[in-house]
Amino acid sequence: MEDRKLTVRAVERALDILMCFTRNSELGLTEIAGQIHLHKSTVHRLMTTLEERGFVIRDAATEKYRLGLKVWELSTHLSKSDDPAVLLLPAMERLRDRLGETVSLYLRDGKDRLRIQAVQSNQAIRRVAQVGARLPLYVGASSKVLVAFATQEDQQELFQDPEWPDMSDPDAYLQMLEEIRERGYATSFEEREPGAAAVAVPIVNRNGVVAAALSVSGPVGRISTDTLHEFAPVLKEAAREMGMMI
Repeated sequence: MEDRKLTVRAVERALDILMCFTRNSELGLTEIAGQIHLHKSTVHRLMTTLEERGFVIRDAATEKYRLGLKVWELSTHLSKSDDPAVLLLPAMERLRDRLGETVSLYLRDGKDRLRIQAVQSNQAIRRVAQVGARLPLYVGASSKVLVAFATQEDQQELFQDPEWPDMSDPDAYLQMLEEIRERGYATSFEEREPGAAAVAVPIVNRNGVVAAALSVSGPVGRISTDTLHEFAPVLKEAAREMGMMI
């Protein structure tokens, strides 16, 4: 029983290490140890095993690690038949071509939102959205949508979480969520990222469940608050069509 516990703990720690690379592409032992709160010697032993199995690669010059080819090999076997990131990509590209700005697709993952697909604007000055980015749920247009259309149980779980920031005016925040549900979209103007503006809508799947958030974003020098509201009907229609695909 004790050996089993140790084995499970080693697996958990190895997975924690791999998840560190969702925030940084290259990390040293000290950085990894600090993020998962383990001693460097323990991290070193685990990294040695992960390196031997091809899940991480160590740069001999910098002594930093990055994800290895085994991770890519695993990702190629992900099911694509019902993957929104694959199914909705052509529609996202059409939306990008119509509005001229970056289009992103987000899923809620616990207390965060995860960008699972993005189509970059073709304009010289554009907002670059990195696929795989994990962002907080308490700020940004897509976050507002995912929270506004979450169940009351999920909302309460979020609001009661110790990591959820204290709201100076909880009633105003809840009123904002209600307004988002009524109009069907949310906007943000330099809320999370200076110089960026965004509008987002929910994608409701064929079962009537909000499956994702669809957003269009760009630089504030080209997108005003009026522009965001003008984009909203186009975005809502695109989301309606996408919802029929998933």
